[in-house]
Amino acid sequence: MRTTDPTQIAFAKALLQGEGIDCFELDVNISILEGSTGIFPRRIMVAERDFWRARATLTDNGLPVDE
Repeated sequence: MRTTDPTQIAFAKALLQGEGIDCFELDVNISILEGSTGIFPRRIMVAERDFWRARATLTDNGLPVDE
């Protein structure tokens, strides 16, 4: 998942953690360095073994997922 919306990131992480899926947020530092204007998207990554379950969890809750 990739987005510039910090509320979507927080929601996605909460959903995934609630399902027992480990996730990691990427690009946090670049987002902070650019002044938090939202130009650079942040990404949520999961292990390959959890991809389909994570994708279903996010899409079932209306969040966009990159493949």
